[in-house]
Amino acid sequence: MFSRDVAHGARPVGFAALYFPTCTMSIHDLTRKLQLKNDSKIVLLVADGLGGLPLEPGGKTELETANTPHLDALARRGTLGLSTPVLPGITPGSGPGHLGLFGYDPLAYQIGRGVLEALGIDFDLGPDDVAIRGNFCTLDEDGNIADRRAGRVGNEIAAPLCEKLDQIEIPSVEVFVRHVKEYRLVVVFRGEGLGGDVDDTDPQQTGVPPLEPVARNEASQRTVEVAKQFLAQAREVLKEGHPANFLTLRGIAKRPPIPTFEEVYGTRAAAIAVYPMYRGLAKLVGMDIIGPSTTLDDQMDWLARSWNEHDFFFVHFKYTDSTGEDGNFAAKVKRTEEADACIPKILALDPTVVIVTGDHSTPSKMRSHSWHPVPTLISAEMCRYDGSEAFGESQCRAGGLGQFEAKYLMPMALAHAGRLEKFGA
Repeated sequence: MFSRDVAHGARPVGFAALYFPTCTMSIHDLTRKLQLKNDSKIVLLVADGLGGLPLEPGGKTELETANTPHLDALARRGTLGLSTPVLPGITPGSGPGHLGLFGYDPLAYQIGRGVLEALGIDFDLGPDDVAIRGNFCTLDEDGNIADRRAGRVGNEIAAPLCEKLDQIEIPSVEVFVRHVKEYRLVVVFRGEGLGGDVDDTDPQQTGVPPLEPVARNEASQRTVEVAKQFLAQAREVLKEGHPANFLTLRGIAKRPPIPTFEEVYGTRAAAIAVYPMYRGLAKLVGMDIIGPSTTLDDQMDWLARSWNEHDFFFVHFKYTDSTGEDGNFAAKVKRTEEADACIPKILALDPTVVIVTGDHSTPSKMRSHSWHPVPTLISAEMCRYDGSEAFGESQCRAGGLGQFEAKYLMPMALAHAGRLEKFGA
């Protein structure tokens, strides 16, 4: 196993170092070289935050507790395993988690969440733009954060507040504020000399004040000054807006160069997602955005409608993650059952390969993302069946895929679809 994609200058470690000390070919170099065109169809269903933990030792996880007859049937004619989104012990954000699933080494391609949110709402980011994901929050009378998401305020409250923030002016910099969904917004600073390496202002806890923006290098110092001016004016604009009486800034970054899905895999890829951030992730790697959708049923309808125009489909289901973050075990079980119910609609389209997994684990016991490996299922005619009877963490641990880094999922998907030639003579 390599410590990271060796195309970026890292030497392979462990076993690989003994046998491939001069290897310079990346995963994408290899898939470019071996890609084949055919009529196969691949569906990647990502149940966000799928992995979980039992509430008591010896108990069942949310996935194992849920009634999932369709996923269990798929497991019996597939191969199971556990994927590691980044590296063992590393808790990923949604961006790195999805990039890994798409076959992009998350250590080599570090994408700020602000960029993803901006692309997800079709904001045209330019070379002088710094994009930021904003969260409305609630400050108490002492200036401490009482609620990091302002009670998850609805669009009817958040959208007008974004319009007010969009009126903020800062000398020599253009400021754009756009509402995304509920308590989420995008802030874009446009101007020369702005760097994208700035720490978040969200302390990730309540009872403390928001953090000050801090530059991680000299090139981003001007961005810090702009952010401070923006936040000072935002405090005045929002002071009467309880519960959304302030905001935190996250994922402050510029858009990086990244190769497209079609370039590295030879597939016409489509993304069907409700939330803008995940559409942004897909757009970043060149997928066509299909929709809009507001429910999983909508997404299944769009999947069927776009079936003939594409050959790879990324379908994103958010609510296994949000219920985990809320610490609601029963609700996550119910949402997992909702994801299970869409499987017959996918299978009715006769896909060549179906993959079900998550971008990371979000155990409701922890109320957060975690480092735990993620249950993964591949079902295809060419699977080496492993005798699994159900789709859950315990059976995945014993499954035929073993435990692998998520960035290798795409080569396995392509191989099961007959889209990779033999390597070498």
